[in-house]
Amino acid sequence: MSFKVVIPARYASTRLPGKPLLGLAGKPMIQHVYERALASEADQVVVATDDDRIATAVEAFGGAACMTSTEHLSGSDRVAEVVQLNGWSDDTIVVNLQGDEPCMPAELINQVAADMANHAIAMVTTLFAPISHRKMLFDPNVVKVVCDAEGYALYFSRAPMPWHRDEFSSPVSTLPEDGNFSRHIGLYAFRAGCLAQFVKWPSAPIEMAESLEQLRILWHGGKIHLTEAKVEPGHGVDTADDLAHCSKVLAS
Repeated sequence: MSFKVVIPARYASTRLPGKPLLGLAGKPMIQHVYERALASEADQVVVATDDDRIATAVEAFGGAACMTSTEHLSGSDRVAEVVQLNGWSDDTIVVNLQGDEPCMPAELINQVAADMANHAIAMVTTLFAPISHRKMLFDPNVVKVVCDAEGYALYFSRAPMPWHRDEFSSPVSTLPEDGNFSRHIGLYAFRAGCLAQFVKWPSAPIEMAESLEQLRILWHGGKIHLTEAKVEPGHGVDTADDLAHCSKVLAS
């Protein structure tokens, strides 16, 4: 199996400006992410950025950077430009590894790529993990997913789902034993041709309502296949607290 990893990284983060360059255990965060990708079975790893400071930092540690437009609204748009600039064929498997995932296991990168190779009708492959705590299920920052019998996504939402009508009618602290609740892990594999098609589609009403880009694919009839993550995905960095947590994890 052959695949590429593209890491979209922008400087202008709302909550943590310059996030890819923030220090984690003696290295800029983007270097940790890049090294996670190198530890996978990918045959090429590229950082996609619109900022010279990030590109310079990547090249300083021996990585490959590709300058992309400052007009992109999402990481998917940035990854699609890298695919175009490199002339990768439509059947090339491309993993989108977000630039704020310094603890993402290489095993999961391999897993989404292999799942794409094994599902010809899937436009995207991604991962889920079980939810066992009520607090997580009702947290709008945790994206939930419901799949069909073959593992294809039916819907993603920030709301708790599936909604257990009777059990959730009272404020109990536990979850129904037969709930099968799942959270989405934001690691994606595309075929290059499907990615090029996806970024040309207009945003969907459900996508804008939930602020979840993957809903555009379902809205337009595309298939998203999910498998359960084989290992814990590690901690992403969205806040200063996340940064401190990841620093401790990586330092140890």
